[in-house]
Amino acid sequence: MKVQQNEPQPSADPSRDDEDAGDQEIRAYYKIRFREQGQEHTAETTLADLVAGERVMVRTEQGGEPAMVMNRCFGVEAAWCKRKAPLRILRRANAEELEKYRLLPLQEQDAFRLCRAKVEQLGLSMHLVRVERFFNGSKIIFYFTAESRVDFRELVKALVQEFRTRVEMRQIGVRHETQMTGGLGACGRELCCTSFLVKFDSVSIKMAKTQDLPLNPAKISGLCNRLLCCLTYEYDVYRVMKKGMPRVGRTIQFEGKKYLVTRQIPLLGKVAAVSGGEERLFTEEEWQAADPLPKVSSRKGQGKKGGGSARQRSIDIWGMQDHNEDE
Repeated sequence: MKVQQNEPQPSADPSRDDEDAGDQEIRAYYKIRFREQGQEHTAETTLADLVAGERVMVRTEQGGEPAMVMNRCFGVEAAWCKRKAPLRILRRANAEELEKYRLLPLQEQDAFRLCRAKVEQLGLSMHLVRVERFFNGSKIIFYFTAESRVDFRELVKALVQEFRTRVEMRQIGVRHETQMTGGLGACGRELCCTSFLVKFDSVSIKMAKTQDLPLNPAKISGLCNRLLCCLTYEYDVYRVMKKGMPRVGRTIQFEGKKYLVTRQIPLLGKVAAVSGGEERLFTEEEWQAADPLPKVSSRKGQGKKGGGSARQRSIDIWGMQDHNEDE
């Protein structure tokens, strides 16, 4: 079927334009941004001739919102692709919408300054981060951070009287604050949370240990003073690579000689071990051929009969126990 390339006429409700386009038509996918410094989103459309920098109207839960095309996602516009994007580009923005879109950031800046002045006037313990105004003017969202709950009822009344529209105060955490303000990470690139992360996954210090990263807070923390989100990217890969490898602190026997494992090098598939003060690198074939020796149990805490617990009596070798470090 021929790809639709002609610009459709704007309708009274832009959120309904192109809504009933057939699923059999070839869909193109684009990266878009609703604000200049905002997060990138993926949107689908039947318009295959959009270029970077064009302003388009996108169907959202709040209705039609203008956005800027960043680039095209090539290779996923085939008709057999059944996966739908969360957003849909309806059409190109007209001249009236472009002018209104140009003034939108200025209106948000004015709302930000007015709200901050009201916060200081009322003496509220809150830090205003960002203001978002819907394109149709139906709602304004004020994002803020605070150490505790804030009674902002008087503030909301003053803002409603000023803007004559719905006002929402939304408290966010330090991660979302950094996501909105943006910045550059230690890698020199734009922050992941600002550019593409949709949700924040749980990050733990164990992820840094598994990847043999230095446990220096300054090196594994982001601009938000929380653990780096990128610690989750390769964590599962390192876990798979380390599975079955001799654990650090375990003893192995190879060619009649005992070695104490000092470190794992999963990316090379090697293990470093020492014997008599001399370090040796074992290849994957060598450490797989080595014999694991039982872990010597300490007598501390055992009963008079020396029985100990079943956990202490068990043979804890690197091929059998793999959950001690989780405790």
